[in-house]
Amino acid sequence: MKYAYRTLLAAIGSGIVAVSAQAGDTGLPKTKVSMENCMHAALAKRAGEVVKLEFKEERGAPTYEFEVLGNDGKSWELECDALTGKITEEEQEVADADDALFKAKAKIGLEEAKKIALAAHPGQVVEVEYEIESNGNASYEFDIETKNGEVKLEVDAMTGKIVEDNEKELYQIGKE
Repeated sequence: MKYAYRTLLAAIGSGIVAVSAQAGDTGLPKTKVSMENCMHAALAKRAGEVVKLEFKEERGAPTYEFEVLGNDGKSWELECDALTGKITEEEQEVADADDALFKAKAKIGLEEAKKIALAAHPGQVVEVEYEIESNGNASYEFDIETKNGEVKLEVDAMTGKIVEDNEKELYQIGKE
């Protein structure tokens, strides 16, 4: 396990070095906390293996999002504020809308949620994830390719309200 952790850390670190070297060209926001420190904070909350890293702007703040395959067998997304090092969000990812946790809370279907998301950001949905928020609510997370780049947003599966909007993914490393 330690070997896999170090290998992933090295792979993620190498990708960040490559991206950071081009930061002037890409306009990446400045951070105060390293990706490694944020990853340690995420793994302290949910022990397991980091399988994906995203760096994004969320509500104007640079944010690392780690997808962790937990030692509990569940998939978790943890967000870390890259200015403070604090974990700001923790969600359980489930396979699909038929998952018992998701189904128990969902009142609107995928197609309705997709219409809501595309009304806010016209484009093409390139990825959908099904999540259980830390408060127990279910939500659809959409990655939408727009004419201005990719945006992320979440639609509450019970109310149909957009609960997170216009997150800008800057880069991603790891498996989908």
